[in-house]
Amino acid sequence: MSEARKPFPFREFEPQWQQRWENEKTFRTPGPGDADFDPAKPKYYVLDMFPYPSGAGLHVGHPEGYTATDIIGRYKRMTGHNVLHPMGYDSFGLPAEQYAIKTGQHPAITTAANIENFRRQLKSLGFAYDWDREIATTDPEYVRWTQWIFLQLYNSYFCEETHKARSVSELEAKGWSRDQIDDVRLAYVANTPVWWSPDLGTVLANEEVEEWKGKGHTVERRPLRQWMLRITKYAQRLIDELDTLDWPDGIKMLQKNWIGRSEGASVKFQIANFESEIEVFTTRPDTLFGATYMVLAPEHPLVAEITTAEQKDAVEVYQKSISSKSDMDRGDLNKDKSGVFTGAFAVNPVNNEQIPIWIADYVMMGYGTGAIMAVPAHDERDFEFANKFSLSIKAVVASTNPKGGTDGPSVSSTLKFYNPLEESEKHTRNLPHWQQDGRSYFITYRLADSLPASKLTEFRKQQEAWLAEHPEPRSAAIEREYFERFGDTIEQWLDAGTGSKVLSKPEIAAVVAENLHHFHPDRYELEGFVVMPNHVHVLVSLNPGENLQDILHSWKSFTAKKINNLLGDSGTLWRDEYFDTLIRDSNHFYAMRQYVWDNPKRANLQEGAFHRYLKGSYLGEDDGLGGNTGGPPVPPLKSASCDPGIAINSGFLDGLPTAEAKAKMIDWLEYSNIGKRRIQYKQRDWLFSRQRYWGEPFPIVWKDGEHQAIPESELPLLAPPLEDYKPGGSPEPILTKAREWVELVDGSTRETNTMPQWAGSCWYYLRYCDPRNNNRLISQEADDYWSGRNPGMIDLYVGGSEHAVLHLLYARFWHKVLHDLGHVSTPEPFNRYFSPGIILGEDGQKMSKSRGNVVNPDDVVSEYGADALRLYEMFMGPLEQVKPWQMKGVEGVSRFLARVWRVAFEEQQDGSYQISPKIQDVPCTDKELLRVVHETLKKVGEDIEKLSFNTAISQMMICTNAFTQTEVVPLNEFIQFLTVLNPFAPHLAEEINARVGHKGGTGGPPVYLSETNWPTYDPAALIRSEIEFIIQVNGKLRDRMMLSVNANEDAAKSAALASAKVKEHIDGKTVRKIIFVPGKLLNIVAN
Repeated sequence: MSEARKPFPFREFEPQWQQRWENEKTFRTPGPGDADFDPAKPKYYVLDMFPYPSGAGLHVGHPEGYTATDIIGRYKRMTGHNVLHPMGYDSFGLPAEQYAIKTGQHPAITTAANIENFRRQLKSLGFAYDWDREIATTDPEYVRWTQWIFLQLYNSYFCEETHKARSVSELEAKGWSRDQIDDVRLAYVANTPVWWSPDLGTVLANEEVEEWKGKGHTVERRPLRQWMLRITKYAQRLIDELDTLDWPDGIKMLQKNWIGRSEGASVKFQIANFESEIEVFTTRPDTLFGATYMVLAPEHPLVAEITTAEQKDAVEVYQKSISSKSDMDRGDLNKDKSGVFTGAFAVNPVNNEQIPIWIADYVMMGYGTGAIMAVPAHDERDFEFANKFSLSIKAVVASTNPKGGTDGPSVSSTLKFYNPLEESEKHTRNLPHWQQDGRSYFITYRLADSLPASKLTEFRKQQEAWLAEHPEPRSAAIEREYFERFGDTIEQWLDAGTGSKVLSKPEIAAVVAENLHHFHPDRYELEGFVVMPNHVHVLVSLNPGENLQDILHSWKSFTAKKINNLLGDSGTLWRDEYFDTLIRDSNHFYAMRQYVWDNPKRANLQEGAFHRYLKGSYLGEDDGLGGNTGGPPVPPLKSASCDPGIAINSGFLDGLPTAEAKAKMIDWLEYSNIGKRRIQYKQRDWLFSRQRYWGEPFPIVWKDGEHQAIPESELPLLAPPLEDYKPGGSPEPILTKAREWVELVDGSTRETNTMPQWAGSCWYYLRYCDPRNNNRLISQEADDYWSGRNPGMIDLYVGGSEHAVLHLLYARFWHKVLHDLGHVSTPEPFNRYFSPGIILGEDGQKMSKSRGNVVNPDDVVSEYGADALRLYEMFMGPLEQVKPWQMKGVEGVSRFLARVWRVAFEEQQDGSYQISPKIQDVPCTDKELLRVVHETLKKVGEDIEKLSFNTAISQMMICTNAFTQTEVVPLNEFIQFLTVLNPFAPHLAEEINARVGHKGGTGGPPVYLSETNWPTYDPAALIRSEIEFIIQVNGKLRDRMMLSVNANEDAAKSAALASAKVKEHIDGKTVRKIIFVPGKLLNIVAN
């Protein structure tokens, strides 16, 4: 923005106010122990997720949350609260180390420079932080207390009786051995598979793998010794105690899903020909009868033991191929399934059937036991795997119909079966059943010479007699009897193989097969068929609107001509009549598939004398006859049915609803000593080791193969100032290079791993409460005051949803441990949580340097001022929504601020500003203006409490328009307006207030708005005594006038006819009609 069109002199006064606030420590927060601390003053603790000080500095997305917390912090200060609103920096971590390596400087130097840049940017936006409480996780005193908290974890265990952390000294007093105690410590050592990056020189968390791989770094899976934190012990508390917090339901659900509580059973599967067992956890023990294969994680320790010699090479190749895949990639539900058979088999304990053991990347050692029992009929992932590798699928749960009965297994969402109790009234007659669109049929049609006429005559007589004895409507049982009696008779005659049997010729059978496939899936779903020498069986599901007779006509007419051409014949090929039966349920469906499969063998046909097809594949052994299309045999399911229902094909569970079947199966497992009831969590223990240099050293030494804590008096333990901190490609931590630091005189050695970046960010909110205390983590007085009475210490925490399942979960875990041990008084850190939506670039994409769409706040502040940036980010839309950045929007908000400035000042020819003569220290007599002002006081306060900042700004724009349009701007009401504007645009509001001379009634120097009380609105002023009426003549607007809200038609008419603007349009005319709308308008019809 050029100087010529500068709307107000923000470049002059914004830096001045920022300097004044800093010099005078305007926003310093007194705490316990300070001389000016008032313990009776209510506290309000508002917290930002502190930034990682990258070399790039802030972009405009960062200040969104900071501005929101600044507004509510300033507001709460004005409402009489002692507000704690601090700022700090999450300054350890891999990005800082990599930036230092890239720039050729020590990370301590680059981190300090980055923090200085962040501090400058934050101060340039006028945030009301208490800079005396500023912290960085790299500060030595901060490191001291991070290490001290680790020692609390190291020296604690989780008591299963109290469900709380307790000191391991209690176990020592009970005589526990060192090994027993190490097995229960909340901080423990484990050799575990991790993601190792040779070029980064460190282990990566699962959540970091894709990010760093995307930046071109190599990552591989390998086992390493790691420090772990036993967060899984707190899984249930982390779920249950969410209910006490004022968090969005979506964020609560994210955490609950991340923790992943599951109830079910652990089950032991014996490995055939081995003494070893495989233990699995399942949430559906009722489906054990449907387990048809098992899958181990490729890294499972049993894989090497059980893999056969024939499969060894394939298994090893597969293990290597997945070694660089992240857990996120391996668990992707949409990816193509892959796996390898080990050659070994397990014994299903409920039916003693041997089932194959595979390895596949979608099973991981870090989740559960690293092994699963696969029930493909009732698990989508297992179903896809079974289909790809032609593994058996067995349905063991039937879906429940609305009337409480069963309609067979939920084999397909498109397969529809006949239910005579519900549908008999809808059907049209088509012997021996009723035509039903969209249903499944088993159909037989035959060659014209396939049966002798004498046999057909005899058959029809028997059929007619039976139908006469069993009139409609017929039950399902009677319909089944019909098929078994008459269908079997026809089948026996047809299978005897009379007539020309031309369909046994492969080229003829191929014509029939091609024709059946031709109409799939446009007119029907082709489930299976078999072309026998003189007849064809088809299992088909009609699409809605299709007619069975029309489809049969298409089959016969299309094939007759082509087959006759091949035979050199012109006679009748097919018989007109056909035999069909409606599929009743899934059991019937299975039976008909089985019939299709078995028909050639039952008729004693040899390979090549028939053509057979089954959709998908078939459960059972190949009969060795060949003649198959459509792949090897497996079941006909189109998808897995994962819903509860009724147990079928499950032995002693048959007929039980899912809940009862689960309970009964668990009882049986426990009675048989094969399994037990169990609750499991998806969440894993926290991988807490890194091998990089730039992180907190562990306060641990090793001697004679045992680890032990260093004395607290030796804290902080700082890393030595290494010059060579670059990774060397081996898993050896960087700190091993500092031999003098590592090797101690008593023969012990220091732990050389460092802590992850999460360590410092887990407790920073506590340090803000007592930042200079070198004797305690937090004093009792500070904890008592800042904790308040809510379950969580922080009254409002604003941070991105990307931290919901990592930072927030880890911080809650640490806080609960500290609470259990008596170091903090609240069970939770964050009482209220709000997640702002991200700000996208102007191109609608996430801001990033690679896309070139990053907007630097320095540029916006330089062009439009800090207040314009703050106000625009709050005016873009609801705080929680994702929004694209638009520079035109900043211009619009800047114009609004300029209008506020022009209400107070007039620019002189020399460029200076004088107070506008409209500003007068007089009572407000304009009732409408008074109403708008007090409506603004009310709405802005309420909207701030709700974090609805965009609507608060809209109301302030309305108020500014009212000031602009009035002849006199009462000083008192204008100052009230500036007071509520102050949290949003503090520089402008303070500057106008100072210039117009608000002295708080004392006659002294101007009073800062930040030190005044929030103005209270007058409910009486909100009541409208007058309302604007629209006055029309012949439907056209001619005047506006303020009338009593109770004005009736006569009063409005008198006022309108007295208006000079109205008179000039009705003079010389006759008023024919008056149209009156109470409280809105009056229309005069005149000619």
